[in-house]
Amino acid sequence: MRASLASSIAVTCAAVLALPVSLTAPAAASTPPAAASALPPAPELPGSTQSLPLEPLGAATRALGGTTGSGEQGLTRRDVRPFSLVGVVWDDPTAPLHGTVQVRTRATGGGTWSAWQDVETHNEEHGADPDTAEGSTRALRGSTAPLWVGDSDGVEIRVRGREALPAGLRLELVDPGESPAAEPERPASGEGAPRTRNATAPAAPAALTGMSAAEAAASAVNAQLAPYGATWIPALSKEETEREARNMPQTQAAPAAAAAKPYIGPQPKIITRKGWGADESIREKGFVYTSTIKAAFVHHSATGNNYTCSKAPTVLRSIYRYHVLSSGWRDLGYNFAIDKCGNIYEGRAGGIAKPVLGAHTLGFNTNSMGIAVLGTFTKSNPPAAVVTAVARLTAWKLGLHGVNPKGTSYLISGGGNLYKKGTKVRFNSIAGHRDGFATECPGAHLYSKLGTARTSSAAYQGRP
Repeated sequence: MRASLASSIAVTCAAVLALPVSLTAPAAASTPPAAASALPPAPELPGSTQSLPLEPLGAATRALGGTTGSGEQGLTRRDVRPFSLVGVVWDDPTAPLHGTVQVRTRATGGGTWSAWQDVETHNEEHGADPDTAEGSTRALRGSTAPLWVGDSDGVEIRVRGREALPAGLRLELVDPGESPAAEPERPASGEGAPRTRNATAPAAPAALTGMSAAEAAASAVNAQLAPYGATWIPALSKEETEREARNMPQTQAAPAAAAAKPYIGPQPKIITRKGWGADESIREKGFVYTSTIKAAFVHHSATGNNYTCSKAPTVLRSIYRYHVLSSGWRDLGYNFAIDKCGNIYEGRAGGIAKPVLGAHTLGFNTNSMGIAVLGTFTKSNPPAAVVTAVARLTAWKLGLHGVNPKGTSYLISGGGNLYKKGTKVRFNSIAGHRDGFATECPGAHLYSKLGTARTSSAAYQGRP
């Protein structure tokens, strides 16, 4: 029996490593091979979500100077299990919440209550395109933007509607859990990581038998960019990046024009999903791709700026849980995230070099990518490191698809936004979320820096 088990594990490892790692984009969702299901389950990653139904507010609201009525719901102060991020969801994803949402929280163990904080209510402009499988699933809910509040164990909330509030309002309290212990990098050979995309995929680490099929698949799609199971993908020089582009198959992700004259920025260092501790068991299995990438939409997460960069993976894990378990999306909505120190993170699973279909800009997710800067930049200026990171990331990823960051591209509206379904719309190659929807995102101060990002991105590509 032991021999049989060993043989089964060997077949499984081989099957996982055989997952496609070229940059060819499948037309529809792809799933891990059946043999991968034989992998034993990995230990459950930490994290939890408390979901509390809101109630009509009465005397408690009047005591706070408010008025009562059918358009006002919430919860009075109460003790809860520890959490770090809050949001509000409701039953119908197409029903808008016209009004205000405010919360205040109590720091864990300290007994100190925060001032009232606004939660951004206009989150319907995010999400999957209406006619996609993700955009029509029964699991979808309406939702506000999430708000990062830090370690807390008490909460109070009030929702005041300018008209009737949507049915089924619930407060979501997300605990991302402690960060999983980072494993050491595993170089493929010698002292360095593989430097070419056509190199042999690194051998599976001994710990593979402790990974779930979903974890193995999420790592395998990046296996020719970094060691298998890596927590980050190394930066390359421009020369190295261009050389690898010339060696790529001529696919949607490496057009002949780009390979012939590769205006491609140097590949930046990117922290993988394993690196920020994504729990692969909560997302939908398999990956969904679009045909190519024509434009990058820049967002802010609207989660606030009250985090340190060492906490950014925790913030990202919280948003991920909120998108999947609270809002009902198949995975994190954004393709990439950037923290205020300029660190770049892999977002939705499927491979950082591939055209993964996201859920970031309603109606314009096809043939685009979404970049979320962690923070709120309606009134605050983004650090210079953020603008540099946007420029470096887009110089590389848009360059793989032959796109000039200072140019424009056409996308076809999928509906649900400012444009009728089927409308051909021209965008800057690096656009803001507000260009496709009536929203403040990515905040006026970040939006005003996109011109600088376009110029810098083109310079990284080596364009005249």
